[in-house]
Amino acid sequence: MGFFLKSVQLGSARQRGEGLRLGTVRFLPRGVMKKSYARLNYFDIWLPTLAPSKELIRKARSSRMSTKTFFRRYRTEMKRTEQLQLIQLLARLATKTPVSIGCYCPDERVCHRSVLYQLIRGARPGFR
Repeated sequence: MGFFLKSVQLGSARQRGEGLRLGTVRFLPRGVMKKSYARLNYFDIWLPTLAPSKELIRKARSSRMSTKTFFRRYRTEMKRTEQLQLIQLLARLATKTPVSIGCYCPDERVCHRSVLYQLIRGARPGFR
């Protein structure tokens, strides 16, 4: 069974096989009209439910929170029912059609989308 999941930086040029681009960000892009999100390569669907909470973002920005701590707290947020259900849905969907999860961060290594990618991969059918 194939698995078609990619991680992308929102606003970057779309790549072949990227499929449906999801904006897993808390805030919409500034100065961009709603009808232009997809055309300007931000996202096809905004999915803030899978973004870090406003509180976690605020704490991370206002303190010297380590990436490790940020990732741990984000993982905890993703254990809530609504988030888990979406993660499971995306894991199933990615076995049938290409899906891309995205954020504005240029460096995926320090971005929540790297954790989200792992969570979705771990939730795919038949994995455990």
